[in-house]
Amino acid sequence: MTTFYFVRHGQTAANAAGLKQGQINSAMTRLNDKGKLQVRQLADHFDISFADLLISSPLHRTMQTADILNNSAGIPMQQDQRLLEISYGEWDGQKNQQLEMQFPDVFNPVLHDVTANYTKYATAGETFAQVVERVNLFLNETSLQHPNEQIIVVTHGFTIKAILMATFGINHVTSNIPEPDNASVTKLTQTSDGNRYLHYFNRN
Repeated sequence: MTTFYFVRHGQTAANAAGLKQGQINSAMTRLNDKGKLQVRQLADHFDISFADLLISSPLHRTMQTADILNNSAGIPMQQDQRLLEISYGEWDGQKNQQLEMQFPDVFNPVLHDVTANYTKYATAGETFAQVVERVNLFLNETSLQHPNEQIIVVTHGFTIKAILMATFGINHVTSNIPEPDNASVTKLTQTSDGNRYLHYFNRN
């Protein structure tokens, strides 16, 4: 059985400004001071030295988070493109609040975030199903390559939500789950026969 600990990166200036970061990799999407503090506090309470491997999305904010978490543990690190945040296409970098005001029919009114049909306006954006497909491949291939290992995965808010969708399906329930908080941990295990178990979500 492979054990995954999914860590969302710390806060960035773009998070604080309410922007859709998507796959933007600029100065605004690096960790801000609050984000660095969040990750240091997580590291103080979550010693990852027990793990066999750390795999990160290749964006600045996740790599910064991974470096802070791994500062003392020094476990092997890799990058994986399949862990990238969802690309919102032409909506990347735009203010979420303004988008919701302009296109309320593709926003969840409680979560104030996009629903699966948002790509009818952001036509260059990734669909939920496309993100689910790539994270599903990541989970299956990593489990095969690292059976009985414990893996720290540093990634993004929607990517972690997509992992739940890959496990439980894209449906009304999983669509209504909010993205996890910055510098939170979600634990999932996958057995050799492909069964998955969610142990906890969005733990701070």
